[in-house]
Amino acid sequence: MAFDLVQYFTAQIDNQKPELLSKLPRSERLEHIQEINTLTLGELIRQWRENDTKVYQEITHPDPLYIQEVSRHLTTSAENKSALPLFQLEELTSTIFSLQLHELKQLHDTGGLNLSSVRELLLGQIEHLSGQSDDWVWSTNQLIELKGSKPIQQEELSLEATMKEFNHMVNQSHTDTEHTASTPAIPAWSKVLEPAVAVIILWFLYSAACKMFV
Repeated sequence: MAFDLVQYFTAQIDNQKPELLSKLPRSERLEHIQEINTLTLGELIRQWRENDTKVYQEITHPDPLYIQEVSRHLTTSAENKSALPLFQLEELTSTIFSLQLHELKQLHDTGGLNLSSVRELLLGQIEHLSGQSDDWVWSTNQLIELKGSKPIQQEELSLEATMKEFNHMVNQSHTDTEHTASTPAIPAWSKVLEPAVAVIILWFLYSAACKMFV
């Protein structure tokens, strides 16, 4: 398994750039940074697949114009659904992408890496990127194989809510049972005899009336 650059970059951003989105609540700040971290790393992987020699050159000799070009491309994409304002998003993307390239250069230089080992490192990040961000990130950097990889968070029911639901179900079942038991059962044969009984009663009343007028 390749070294996890996703978590490594997250730690480096937190250590080196604590001022990024510092006015936001920590959870919201980390969410935005994670989106851009995975967005730009994914873009680097996509470009490597298309032209590894060019990207290797950009890693070993980071170019500010290349960083600006990639950042603008990502932030102006119609697929980019970041909640950040555009000017803030582009600045953040540029800062994080620049940090990533410089960290990769440092790993390259200190680790004695070459094009082959950088390829193994970058392409091995797919498993670390999987499930880390929403689908719009993968649509933007075109790593479409990662779409749908983020688990859908379902609302967790508390024990108290679960017990209330269970008690309601039991009480409802008990009420229905009592209602059924309190209603007297009417034999089916009585329905059949009802017309005959009515005729007998009418005949009895008719006979009685006839005797009264004789």
